[in-house]
This record gives sequence, C-alpha cells and structure tokens, in this order.
Amino acid sequence: MAALVKGWRWATRPLLWVVQTWDLDRRRWVRALRRSPVRVVFPSGQVVERKPGPGKQPQRAAAEASPYEQRPKQPLQVSRSQTPCTWEESGLRYDKALPGDRRLSVMTIVKSRPFREKQGKILLEGRRLIADALKAGAVPKVFFFSRLEYIKELPIDKLKGVSLIKVKFEDIKDWSDLVTPQGIMGIFAKPDHVKMTYPETQLRHLLPLLLICDNLRDPGNLGTILRSAAGAGCSKVLLTKGCVDAWEPKVLRAAMGAHFQVPIINNLDWETLPNYLPTNTRVYVADNCGLHAQAQLSNKASDHGWVCERRLSRLHKYEEEVEEEEDDLEPGAGKAWLPELEVQSYDLDWTEAPAAVVIGGETHGLSLESLQLAESTRGKRLLIPVVPGVDSLNSAMAASILLFEGKRQLRVKAEHSSRDRS
Repeated sequence: MAALVKGWRWATRPLLWVVQTWDLDRRRWVRALRRSPVRVVFPSGQVVERKPGPGKQPQRAAAEASPYEQRPKQPLQVSRSQTPCTWEESGLRYDKALPGDRRLSVMTIVKSRPFREKQGKILLEGRRLIADALKAGAVPKVFFFSRLEYIKELPIDKLKGVSLIKVKFEDIKDWSDLVTPQGIMGIFAKPDHVKMTYPETQLRHLLPLLLICDNLRDPGNLGTILRSAAGAGCSKVLLTKGCVDAWEPKVLRAAMGAHFQVPIINNLDWETLPNYLPTNTRVYVADNCGLHAQAQLSNKASDHGWVCERRLSRLHKYEEEVEEEEDDLEPGAGKAWLPELEVQSYDLDWTEAPAAVVIGGETHGLSLESLQLAESTRGKRLLIPVVPGVDSLNSAMAASILLFEGKRQLRVKAEHSSRDRS
C-alpha cells in the first residue's frame, strides 16, 4: 500500500512540474511583448534607434516615422460658432446646427396657436406641401433639413434670403408629428389670401359656391372639409370664431395642400362675415337633426328616413336658450326668437343663385347667428336622407355631399344652357 502511494506521488510530480513550466513561459512571453525594442529593423532595410526616457514611452522624430506604423490621431477641434457652408451650384449658404443652437428652440413653440397669432408664422412639413406653398407665393423664413438633396428639390429663386439650417434627422423626428418624417420643415409667414397666387386650373373651375364653417373644432374634420372644398371648386372658405385654427399642423396634414388651392379666411365675426359674400348670395344650413326640421317635414318624408330619430337628444344651443326664456315670455312668444327656415332635400335645386353652405360642428351644432343669416338671405335647411335609427352624418361627410351635389347641379345647368344656345 505504501509502495502504491509512493508511486502515485512520484507519478504526479512531473505533471505539476510541466504545468508550472508552461505557466512561467507564458508570463515571459507576455512581458516580452510589452517591452519596447531598442532597435527596429523594417523590411526595407531602414533601422530606427529608440532611446526610451525614464518613465516615458520611446519617441522618435516624425521624419524617421515608419509608413507602416499608425500615427496617433489628433482630436478634432470643433468651434461652437456656426460655420456657414456653401452650396456651390447655387451660391446659397446654409448652417450646420450644433447642440445648444438657440434657433432650434423655436420648434418647441411654433406649433402653438398663440405663437401663430402673435408672431404671424406657421409651420409646414414635407417637400410637397412646402413646394405648393412656395408656388402659391407664401413667404418662407427658415428651413430645417437633414439632407441637402431636399433643399435642391425646391425652387432656388424662392430660397434667397431664407435661413437654411442643416440638422440631424433625429431632431426632425422629434419635432415631427408624422409617422415617417420627410426630413424637411419650414417656417413661413402666415399667408394672406389676397396676396396668394392660386393654381390656374383651380381658378378656371371655380364655382359660385362658398363654404362657411361654424364651430368646427376637430382638426381632422376641418382638414377633410378643406380638401373637399378645393376638390369641388369652392370659390372661398370662411371660418367663424370658435373654429379650430386652419393653420394647425393636424389641419394642414389632413387638407393635403388645399390651403394653397382655395382662399381661406379665418377667425371671422358673424357681423363682418356678410362682407365676404358675393351680392345676392343665399345661405343654406346643413341640419338633419333639428327639431324644427322634423316638425316641418311631412309624414311621407319621415317614412323615407329623411329625419333622424333622436327627437329629444342633443338639442341645439339656440333651442336650449329658447326653452330657458319661455317661462318669462307670453304663451307662443318663444317661437318668434327662432328663425323660420324651410326644409328642403339636398338633391333638389338650390343653386339658382350664388350659394353658401354652413356646416356646423358635431358637438355644438349650428349657431343662432347662422340661422339668422340664412333667414335674412332667404336660405333654407338642406336635409340629407339617412335611415331611421342611424346617427347624424359626420361634419366632413355632410359637407362633401352638399358641395359635390351643388357642383352637380351647376354642371347640369351649364349643360342645359349650352344646349339651348346651340
């Protein structure tokens, strides 16, 4: 037993000796690699002597530096001031924005309505929308872009005197409301419909048809309505006080360039609104859920579904005010406060004179001022048939139906007149 143990110990000693020897050799090799050579001989035959100093890495003159040896990179010294770059093809200058540039802070407040009203500036995003604005005569102030190619797509003569600032795409992505930002944004002076130049094709197809928006507060609905107005050939769009701002980014995105195809007059009072209507204009209101409209329709029309069944829900603001005053008035005197307007189906002829259609918001409906204006111009209520039990139509959908119905009626009249002449 002792012999076996002794033999086992004798057998393991060489293994331990081999492991220790290999470990020592590895350490020597590592230390050798870390040492700085005194003399270096290159394949070309060049010999470089090294004289290391105490506590410092060996250095040699720049003239003796080997082409095979990587030289240390010098840190880039970037100035905090804006260095203008020149676009050689056009001679325009643009700046590269650095972190902390104060000009970038305007993007945080330019989307607010108080800024647009006080400063008179709007924000446009996307190459197509900006190109339409420039073509219509809008005055640009500043352009933020991530690639120079986006600026090259715009008319060069429109960019003179405009601040061009190149920023990172991540900055535009943070500012943008789009899912896929297009890499360019511009700040323009708020356009004036009198100074704008609208497309010639749009001017040739203008119709004696106007649109009045009353208490429209949903940006998506207003943008869709403006797009339908431009497609139908409206000569003008009037927005009363209480409507959402027509130059809000969400409205611009939904309108798809309609702001630069049809004149838009914003923030009007009802007292001054008739000044923007042509002579002998008749004002029609779109209202398919009013109690007074239901009372004036025959039972036959009601059977065909021309009236919604919500007889006692969501009364209009003017109806609620009348009910509050009825207690203080003599019997039967309350109805005198409400304008008496005849109800007419939307597909009957109502374009015999220049016509203006009033579209009310879905929350507040039509205002009393709109009904009074319609009564003073001998207008009517235009009713769109809906199936009983179905809710009222969306404001944008109702406006589209009425505008294109008016366009159809005018086209039919033009065809009849041309036949009579021939």
